[in-house]
Amino acid sequence: MRRHLAVLLATTLLLTAACGSDDGGGEASGDSGQPDKVTVGVIPILDVAPIYLGVEKGFFEKRNIDITLEQAEGGAAIVPAVVAGQYQFGFSNMISLLLAHSQGLPLKVVSNGVNSTGVEDEDFAALMVKGDSPIESPADLEGKTVAANTLKNIVDTSVRASVRKAGADPAKVKFAALPFPDQPGALASGRVDAVFVVEPFQQAVLAEGGRKIASSYVDAAPNLTVAAYFASQQLIGDNPDLVKRFGEAMQEALSYADSHPEEAREIIGSYTDIAPDVIAKVTLPKWPADVNKESVQTLADLALEDGLLSEAADVDALLS
Repeated sequence: MRRHLAVLLATTLLLTAACGSDDGGGEASGDSGQPDKVTVGVIPILDVAPIYLGVEKGFFEKRNIDITLEQAEGGAAIVPAVVAGQYQFGFSNMISLLLAHSQGLPLKVVSNGVNSTGVEDEDFAALMVKGDSPIESPADLEGKTVAANTLKNIVDTSVRASVRKAGADPAKVKFAALPFPDQPGALASGRVDAVFVVEPFQQAVLAEGGRKIASSYVDAAPNLTVAAYFASQQLIGDNPDLVKRFGEAMQEALSYADSHPEEAREIIGSYTDIAPDVIAKVTLPKWPADVNKESVQTLADLALEDGLLSEAADVDALLS
């Protein structure tokens, strides 16, 4: 499948989107009998294996959806692109979605995306340090610097949850923005004291002698819903049938990936540059069909406590 980089939208595009778009999103089949053509913004990581598997298995085609998966750098690019109508659906972590919704962006979750395994030391993401680091637990991170792929997001929220659980003050932890691919090297060179990485970068840190000190997604909430697929309120209003069919296809894809992990593992090599020997080692996430609403509420509460949100999030409005 061809790879694309999403164009990061300028502020002017967001302002235009806020006023509404003439395009309801997607080329609706209407009375022509033609499939709905939709573009979904995704990130080239393990998390989105189910949607690629769903395309391969024909789950979208049988629901009359002609789907294009367009790769972006992250949720920060995908959220405005969905709101502006460049993508009909997008994939983003729950903190980004909670923040965007709290700021009045007209979007809503339409399908689960990916969950933590819920198992300490056996998750697809971990808080890690060098093998010879004096840091033994998250409590030792007070005054230290942790690398996060982006700031004010699910990473620092989850790491703070680990620090809080360990009895230390999460406000005393420093965070430095660093892309996941750069984190193993930064940790090895001592540029940062700890990193929070997802697979396959967890394997890269382990290969350099690093070690885990916490499974922060597990610490944040049981069976945490880490990310989800979402759409704009305009698309939901203009084409509810398309949104319904997309959600049904995603539920089938998620259930299939969760029950066929080796097929999910295999398809990762089709849309990422991860080496086959690394793919064979990575810890896969869980892909339940439904959002764990309780875990999203916990994330919202943590974001409020940490000051990411200025007021309590309306989780029901985002999810239902």
